[in-house]
Parts: sequence; structure tokens; C-alpha cells
Amino acid sequence: MKRIGWNKQAIIDHKKATGLLGIIKDETFNYLKNNPQVTEFKIQEFVLSRFKNYNLKTDALRPIIGFRQNTVLVHYFASPNKSKKLQPNSLILVDIWARLNKKGAPFADITWMGYSGNKIPENIEKIFSTVVRSRNKALNYIKARLKKKIIPTGEEIDVITRNYLKNHGLEKYFLHGTGHPLGLSNVHGRGAYLNLRGRSQLSRLVGYTIEPGIYLKNKFGVRSEIDFFIDENFKLNITTPIQNKIILIKK
Repeated sequence: MKRIGWNKQAIIDHKKATGLLGIIKDETFNYLKNNPQVTEFKIQEFVLSRFKNYNLKTDALRPIIGFRQNTVLVHYFASPNKSKKLQPNSLILVDIWARLNKKGAPFADITWMGYSGNKIPENIEKIFSTVVRSRNKALNYIKARLKKKIIPTGEEIDVITRNYLKNHGLEKYFLHGTGHPLGLSNVHGRGAYLNLRGRSQLSRLVGYTIEPGIYLKNKFGVRSEIDFFIDENFKLNITTPIQNKIILIKK
């Protein structure tokens, strides 16, 4: 059984980073509310400025900010010449990751969804609720295994998520794995990935993401991403806020 993991200080640093990402997430949606014609690229720049303000460090990739159809693109990086403007009735995806700007500090990584308009469309609400339930299925599976002192493999967790989406006719729209380990120099760390190739058990005292998503081509995509680790006592520790409802930005 794998026991290698982060030390106590690394866990403290990770939790500090998740707390700061939560603050930046709130600041970002507030900024969106107050700037109804802002572009995806400008939101990227805003997030990066908040990283600097809170002395956080990210990796080589820019934050993923998508409006409307761009939420379908799993790894969408807006640029000055490729950037949608926020409009009424816009679905919003905010995927941000960073770590404390110090040696040995691990990454934190979250994705939250918002909607700019008076009412969230029923089809978006339905898909988001399905993604949330698939995320919760994965969490409940991990808890059940840990209760028996068994640490699951990444593949096991991915199968739980994938089968739930398959039962709802959505598996083909799930375009990535359920999660990944969090690294020190890069948001994607080494170790067992939560996908169909993740044959190894998860490591205790190492952070991971759970981030199921559904991406309907030419329509919209939704993702929910949280971080967690398993401690030495086989307890699941969720280190990020959990989104259960899309943030509504009324105009």
C-alpha cells in the first residue's frame, strides 16, 4: 500500500491555496457581474492579477475561461485575438489553478460554472445536475472503500463516474478522465490518474482532483472540479468548496 505523500507543511500550503482560489473565484464572478461586456481574455488577465495579489504561482498554462459555446472546449485558452465577449444568457466556465509561491507548495485546482441572465435554461441545469451527481457518486465510492480500509485505484473511481454518465446516455460527451494528482511544479502531478488507465491505488497524503464534465458539441459544456486527499487514517478530506448550483449573475 502506497504511503508516500506530501508532508504536513505541504498539506497546510495546499489548503491555503484552495482557500485563496475560493476567494479569487468569488472575486471573478463579482467582476463578471460588474463588467457585463468583458471578454474571456480580460477575465484571464483578471485572474492572473489576483494570483499575483495573493502571491500565488501557476504553471505555463493560462486559466481556462469560457463563455457560451467555448465551454465545450475542454482545454480552451482565450487570447487577445480569440476571445468571446460576455453577453446576456451566457454560460460561464471558470477553471483556475495555482499554488503558494514557495518551494514545496502543491497546486490547488477548481472549476466553477456560472450563468449571466435572469434564468438558467432547463437543459443546462439538467446537465449540470447530472455532472454533480456523477461527482458525488465518485466521492461516495471512495468513502465506502475507505471505510473498509481499502484505497481504490484511479480506474475504479473513473468507472463509477463513467458508468453513471453512461446510464444517462452521456458517456460519449465525457471527454477526459475523472481526475488527476496535483503536482508541485505543475498542476498535473505524478502518480495514479483517475482514468481508465489508472491501475494503481491512490496514494495517501497526496492531493487529487475529481472533475467530471459533459461537453455537448456546438452547444455548451459543464464541469465541476474539487480537490481531496486521503489521510493516514483512511479519511477522505475534501479541501475545496463544492458547487451544487450554477452561480446566477442576474442583469
